[in-house]
Amino acid sequence: MRSALAKNAAIVALGSRTLPLARRLQRCIPGAEILTTQTGAASLLRSLFRSGRPIVGICAAGILIRALAPLLEDKTAEPPVVAVAEDGSAVVPLLGGHRGANAMARALARASRGIAAITTASETRLGFALDNPPPGWRVANPERAKPLMARLLDGKRVRVAVEAGDPEWLLGSEQVEASPSPHPSPQGEREKKAAMFLPLPNGERGGVRGHAPDVVVTDRAARPRERALVLHPPVLALGVGTSRHCPPAELGALVRRTLREAGLAATAIAVVSSIDIKMDEPAVAALAERLGVPARFFPAERLLRETPRLQSPSAATFRATGCYGVAEGAALAAVGRAGTLVLPKRKSRNATCAIARSAQALDPSRIGRARGNLAIVGIGPGDAAWRTPEASAAVANASDVVGYKLYLDLLGDALRGKRRHVRALGAETERARLALDLAAQGRSVALVSSGDAGIYGLATLVFELVDRGERPDWRRIRIEVAPGLSALQAAAARAGAPLGHDFAAISLSDLLTPWAQIERRLVAAARGDFVLALYNPRSERRTRQLEAARRILLRHRRPETPVVLARNLGRDGERIAIETLAGFDASAVDMLTLVMVGSRSTRVMPGNPPRVYTPRGYRASS
Repeated sequence: MRSALAKNAAIVALGSRTLPLARRLQRCIPGAEILTTQTGAASLLRSLFRSGRPIVGICAAGILIRALAPLLEDKTAEPPVVAVAEDGSAVVPLLGGHRGANAMARALARASRGIAAITTASETRLGFALDNPPPGWRVANPERAKPLMARLLDGKRVRVAVEAGDPEWLLGSEQVEASPSPHPSPQGEREKKAAMFLPLPNGERGGVRGHAPDVVVTDRAARPRERALVLHPPVLALGVGTSRHCPPAELGALVRRTLREAGLAATAIAVVSSIDIKMDEPAVAALAERLGVPARFFPAERLLRETPRLQSPSAATFRATGCYGVAEGAALAAVGRAGTLVLPKRKSRNATCAIARSAQALDPSRIGRARGNLAIVGIGPGDAAWRTPEASAAVANASDVVGYKLYLDLLGDALRGKRRHVRALGAETERARLALDLAAQGRSVALVSSGDAGIYGLATLVFELVDRGERPDWRRIRIEVAPGLSALQAAAARAGAPLGHDFAAISLSDLLTPWAQIERRLVAAARGDFVLALYNPRSERRTRQLEAARRILLRHRRPETPVVLARNLGRDGERIAIETLAGFDASAVDMLTLVMVGSRSTRVMPGNPPRVYTPRGYRASS
């Protein structure tokens, strides 16, 4: 299955009875998320479809069809959609067959012990589709694919000429008739390959020497009004070097000029490669994104081994980087010993680039090292329904997940197939350092925090460690923060609407902040008449802070001021109690409890349950 298309897939289970099957299917789709719904299935399915996420619906195909029919416009852009019978007996790719749904269906059928009902004629009869080549391959003129597939399905021959790459997925390794390629290399370097012919459905082969090919497999740029279908194999490695803060537009323009000069296709580029000190260079990242390929990096000592093969070695480059050529060296390192440098270094004011070719299709995952990614993820109070899609996607895309055991256990099946790194509750710094170290190795890491990672969470700690400059490679990591539902938001929602007006959050933990400073903040917030969310109110070792905070607040608030005690939000044993400032039992509060103290205008609305709210305007204040 194409991992790029299965990435961030959603398995939608309509009800709990299909959860066991959903978990079985999840094992064969790395990073897939299970979403359950009793009502509102159509809305959920449309939301997933609009966001481009592959969908596996464990339900009748008709449910998916009716939900998604109003959104169907462009079949070349739609995500894969697969229907799975509730007993797993049938797996039907409904949409995006050539974009991964057929491959998903086959893998899912193996997991469910069912039958994959593939209806795409090209794949059922021929085993391939010209407009759906393997990962990394590109089609230059896809409009030519459909008539050629029709010819094949009609039993007619199609002639294929190979100039670059090895299209095993198309023909295997058999050569039918030796014939020179119709288009010589733009530089006269390319070895002439034999013309190859697709086998006819009945096993015959055919072709007439001298006839123009119907399909050309090449890394050259397609000519205007090209009559043949042009397939670009991923055989080119683009090596680049830049000065610090090189404008992305400059590097992009240099690469475009270089490709034009060489007559090579940008869509035959498999990877952008450079030296590892350029991992965080925006121009390199922007170039790889524009080309739609990964960026991979090598240490200087690896590039130094390419010195004998360089055409433009530079002593100045060695003094600056520790190797004699970044662009040429990175391109050659990417294609390996069997590859060749087809275009030596070209340069602009702040950038260099070079191109090397491999005889075989390149797999970027086996080249150099990726730039590490660290997602600092807030998973909310714990309930999966309160987890943001961005947080779920960050966990799904991670290879390694670091966290406190309770938080990782709350993620459940979302961690299936991932490397778990568990650290103790008080080891926040150790967790952050470990996550940074793993990301510096080129891994995709999720550092998990409860609530919101930026609110008394681990995000600040990570940035503190990086800012200290302990390890230069930490600064090359891509760091992102995925927001989560904070405890104060969850508590407010359960209690009613106590945060309807201005509010403040204060942590009562004096492990890092002197108590005198916490007291000053409590006094200021009390005088300002803010609704107060008190984090870290009480622990086994810290037993006096909450009572001290109550005494301060009672100087400025009425004894009957509403207080919300929210414990174990979104987890088993959740308890919401509404007390008064003078009457609540501080000894019953622990670290799993958030204490929310109303302002002078906060009200309790009687009912079952009672509701706490703070009016929107100051006129309601007394």
